[in-house]
Amino acid sequence: MSVLIDFSIFPVDKGTSVSPYVARVVSLIQKSGLDHQLGPMGTSIEGDWPEVMAVVDRCFRALQADCDRIYFTIKADYRKNTDRRLHGKVRSVESKLA
Repeated sequence: MSVLIDFSIFPVDKGTSVSPYVARVVSLIQKSGLDHQLGPMGTSIEGDWPEVMAVVDRCFRALQADCDRIYFTIKADYRKNTDRRLHGKVRSVESKLA
């Protein structure tokens, strides 16, 4: 079983450059051991639902400690009896490009 999420989280009360906060969150994602891919507008994470949601919760709590307002989005795709979709979905589309 696999859930694949596209996740973005950042404070909206810390000025125009929030990269230090984003780096804090990405570090937590990296330390989780889950398969992930950093993108320009969010990070994709793959794993079992409880593990992925635990990482999302850790990221939220890390920012909540010193941020008064936090914006985040989560898009999720659950699929039974499969895994390793994070890179496979991209390869599948790329293989069909002319």
